[in-house]
Amino acid sequence: MADRPQPHQIQVRPAQPRFDVGDYKGMQSQQHQGPSTGKILAVITLLPVGGTLLCLAGLTLMGTVIALLCAAPLFLVFSPVLVPAAIVLGLAVTAFITSGAFGLTGLSSLSWVTNFLRRATGTVPEQLDSAKRRMADMGEYLGQKTKEMGQDVQHKAQETKRTTETR
Repeated sequence: MADRPQPHQIQVRPAQPRFDVGDYKGMQSQQHQGPSTGKILAVITLLPVGGTLLCLAGLTLMGTVIALLCAAPLFLVFSPVLVPAAIVLGLAVTAFITSGAFGLTGLSSLSWVTNFLRRATGTVPEQLDSAKRRMADMGEYLGQKTKEMGQDVQHKAQETKRTTETR
């Protein structure tokens, strides 16, 4: 055990700031200043308000505990009636809220379907008219192309006839 080195203790002290005598007088006056006037006014104002609110909270807690102590025997006596009544009341409130949610969902779905059908019936005649116009334009285009192709075939047939006759 003697061969283990003993730990050394090192004490570290924070460095002392250097300052002039004039700075020391300024720092001394800053350190000995008390709280500001605003802070004092805030404490003076908030102390009575906080104390009053704390007293009111204590009175409310005391009143609640006393009322619970007086009502506890009544709750025990009437519990066979109160528990089923509370369950029925809870179920009735749940059913009312659920029916309202289902009704709202149904109305919003019906509104969506109605708006969809209004938009669909408004655009179908326009789409049919547009399709008719495109078909008519395509028919005119195909007629013009057919006419041009017929003229080309006729022209080539005449050229072929001339070349065979000249030979």
